[in-house]
Amino acid sequence: MTTTASTDPRPASAPDWLLTRDVTLCPCGCIGKRRKGSYLEKTLTGGADLLRQVMFSDDTAAQHGLLQRIDARVKIVTLFGLLLVGAFLHTIAALMVLYAATLVLAACSAVPVGFFVKRVWLFVPIFTGIVLIPATLSVVTDGEVIVTLWHWHGRAEGITRQGLMSALLVVARVASSISSVVLLTLTTPWTRLLASLRTLGVPRVFILIIGMAYRYLFLLLATITDMYQARKARTVGAEKHDKYARRFVFATAGAMIGKSMAMSEEVHQAMVARGYRGDAKVLAQPRPSRIDLLYALAVAVSGAALLVGEHVITR
Repeated sequence: MTTTASTDPRPASAPDWLLTRDVTLCPCGCIGKRRKGSYLEKTLTGGADLLRQVMFSDDTAAQHGLLQRIDARVKIVTLFGLLLVGAFLHTIAALMVLYAATLVLAACSAVPVGFFVKRVWLFVPIFTGIVLIPATLSVVTDGEVIVTLWHWHGRAEGITRQGLMSALLVVARVASSISSVVLLTLTTPWTRLLASLRTLGVPRVFILIIGMAYRYLFLLLATITDMYQARKARTVGAEKHDKYARRFVFATAGAMIGKSMAMSEEVHQAMVARGYRGDAKVLAQPRPSRIDLLYALAVAVSGAALLVGEHVITR
């Protein structure tokens, strides 16, 4: 009996069935009918979604795209450069050009553009739009009223053109900035990103805390999933949102706090037993290659051209 070794050069990735959503749970409601689930199902679904997103990010970071070949330190430095460029731009058109550049980089890095756009714009309207809605009204930003909502002493009040343009400018700046950050996290493995941050001077304690939290977050998530799965297996009939359900949720939270405290103590003792003295070691970082320098130079020239071009056009 002979065995044949696998000749597939592609890196190991998450199975497709794990990354495919249930058609009845589409978040936008465009497919199927979304029914109201219990707190048990919502918790289990939330945990599965988090694991699915992490595995998808790891698969994307393992692709052979443009940004995956760039040194993580160079990507971090250029990210700060892009954030500064976005902060100094003062027109919506220039910020849209910067945002379009991130879409091009995502396409060149084997990141699904549709997924990338949805991941950015799902957060922008929620966290930015709610804050900026009052700024569009004439009671906050005086100017030309383009949408009348009410009258006060015979004067039309509502959304002003100046307030709306200011809100759109902030939304465009936030969208371009979040796109750059999301692109960095999708194309860089988490461990390499932390090691690069340490190389660039981020305090060692900060890196160590983030790394340990990221590592044991999934262990605690698996524990919570097991507890809720066991609760669901013991429940006969439909779950009720009564005082017993709330008591179970509070008891689960208390148990998890106690378990996490005990685990942190055990992990620290294990680290001390293995020689840990408060000085975490990181892998040596290779020197930036020619493609890294060319990428940094291209980002610097593009950012400078965008700033100068906007200044010349709006002068």
